[in-house]
Amino acid sequence: MFRRDLLRWYRRHHRQLPWRATRDPYRIWVSEIMLQQTRVETVLPYYARWLRAFPTMHALARAKADRVLKQWEGLGYYSRARNLHRAAQTVVREYSGKLPRTAEGLRQLPGIGRYTAGAIASIAFGERVPLVDGNVARVFSRVFALTANVKTPRTMEALWQLAEKLLPARNPGDFNQALMELGALVCTPANPRCEVCPMRRVCVARARGLVDQLPNRGRP
Repeated sequence: MFRRDLLRWYRRHHRQLPWRATRDPYRIWVSEIMLQQTRVETVLPYYARWLRAFPTMHALARAKADRVLKQWEGLGYYSRARNLHRAAQTVVREYSGKLPRTAEGLRQLPGIGRYTAGAIASIAFGERVPLVDGNVARVFSRVFALTANVKTPRTMEALWQLAEKLLPARNPGDFNQALMELGALVCTPANPRCEVCPMRRVCVARARGLVDQLPNRGRP
């Protein structure tokens, strides 16, 4: 029921975003890096501008560092742009211009950690690999009434294991995006829209009146 209802909701209500209209691994990768610690609304114009300047992996790899940083200007966290550039050069030099198709392979590239690797691998390549970000941690904490502090390594590892257990064999990328979208649009940090949530029938926190208390981020 969890997977079915979540995917049904996502297919009806997800936002139409440019990186969801492509299976190009390069474009998906760029979007995931830009979305790190940055709101979707902020990313949209930068994403379009970046792809006009660097439409392919090879174009990015050939670019001068100062031009790369200029295209990133105003988006913040400039190490992301530097890592994108370095990673593109590595991919062109060592992988014939094609991103590795697995999360494990992607994690060998600069700027790609566990979450980003899971996102790219599942969305672009259909690998059955989980991901956990702040949105996913919040959804899981509420749906399953997980009261442990989500900031601790032990709890985070438990969330990753839960994400892997729930991940369907088919369409893992859609499932991962659905979890993130639910956290972004419905199961929000403040004023969650429980009345329209596809998980409302199975959400333990809602049944117990704990929604406003979860996730536990170390509050006394």
